[in-house]
Amino acid sequence: MATDHSHDHERTDHAHHDHSGPGYMTPQAAVENAPRERLAYVMGNHVGIDETAPDFLAVVDVDPDSDSYCQLVDRVDLPNVGDELHHFGWNACSSSCHIGGLERRYLVVPGNRSSRLHIVDTEDREHPEIAKVIEPEAVHEYDLSAPHTVHCIGGGTVVISMLGDADGDLPGGFLELDDELNVKGRWDPAGEIDFNYDFWYQPRHDAMVSSEWAAPKTYQPGFDIEDVEAGNYGHELQFWSWEDRKVEQTVDLGEEGLIPLEVRFLHTPEHAHGFVDAALSSNIFHFWKRDGEWHTEKVIDFESRELEGWDMPVPALPTDILVSMDDRYLYGGNWLHGELWMYDISDPANPRHADSLSVGGYFGDVQELQGRDIVGGPQMLQLSLDGERLYWTTSLYSTWDDQFFPEEAEKGSVMLKADVDPRRGTMTLDEEFLVDFGDLPDGPARAHEMRWPDGDCTSDVWE
Repeated sequence: MATDHSHDHERTDHAHHDHSGPGYMTPQAAVENAPRERLAYVMGNHVGIDETAPDFLAVVDVDPDSDSYCQLVDRVDLPNVGDELHHFGWNACSSSCHIGGLERRYLVVPGNRSSRLHIVDTEDREHPEIAKVIEPEAVHEYDLSAPHTVHCIGGGTVVISMLGDADGDLPGGFLELDDELNVKGRWDPAGEIDFNYDFWYQPRHDAMVSSEWAAPKTYQPGFDIEDVEAGNYGHELQFWSWEDRKVEQTVDLGEEGLIPLEVRFLHTPEHAHGFVDAALSSNIFHFWKRDGEWHTEKVIDFESRELEGWDMPVPALPTDILVSMDDRYLYGGNWLHGELWMYDISDPANPRHADSLSVGGYFGDVQELQGRDIVGGPQMLQLSLDGERLYWTTSLYSTWDDQFFPEEAEKGSVMLKADVDPRRGTMTLDEEFLVDFGDLPDGPARAHEMRWPDGDCTSDVWE
């Protein structure tokens, strides 16, 4: 594999703000200096639609001045069928902005269902290629499976949260890749946690926080209410010592915090505030550190809604959240209800509702765009670094899609966009922007997580 990774990276003191590596020196520098996004990398899945075709990494043109605007301009088909691509990440980000010789060049693309890890070389931004594949056996060797969040950490190494053991049961843990993107081993001592899902780290506070979904054998077949009653879904946050790699504090969110998914620290590395969305309980928790202890409080609640044909009120199911790079706004999507929302978090303890859009899902006001039915509600989100364009996709996970929005398997999903005015705190649906993953040469596909070639609001961390 062609690589610029080297053990001879020139490391400078981040505190002196020398900038010789990838990314930006500060979040504000990313806001002010990043070029407008022209391409998006998007996970595309055929799992549950046509398993004779492999999943793929889509290269989507998001340049409004381009002739191929809103089209897939290339795709990297994976060598195997049935991986279920979910989340992915870079080999290097702003956490390495002080380390010369590194590039934000390789994407680590895991298959959540297969446990296979794909390393994609994006040196040619428009036409990336697979550099190598790490087979599941190399992951299972460490009694881990079902990779989820990929975070680059300083120096070009990578940590991946793993949701299960080698058999798909609990406990999960974390896998570490070295700076050549080979499996280095477990990042954490085995037995620190049971459930696992997302994580985010904040080195200046010696902190990492991880959240909880369920064992792969529980969530991969689809959602079953009996698993909730049996306690098979998580409801805790784990706060780790980043340096010691051990859990220092566990906070039980209780019945109001069922299935805590995406965790987002504020970007400013001095801040010890963040948020997590409890999907099944339909609310948002604020967490913060004070006097050496971590605290949590529910700060946003979404009411369930009655729907004919349902024998219980429909929960909102907020499945993804993100924080704008300037730490001003928190965004999220209520997948079942079909609501995209925006809160002012200038005071993180007291979020103020700024705006919402009603698109797709069971209750969305907009159910058709450019003659195309919008089936699922807003799911995975990505925001431009300047905070002026918010993008989202509508697929959650193949088996969960098939339960709640079975039309996704017939029509594929879509990628949509809203124009944001950060000064006024408003969003406007861009009715001219629609990327149709149902209209592809080899059949419909599901679109999931998105990344920008120059970094984004859900992958960059500052040391």
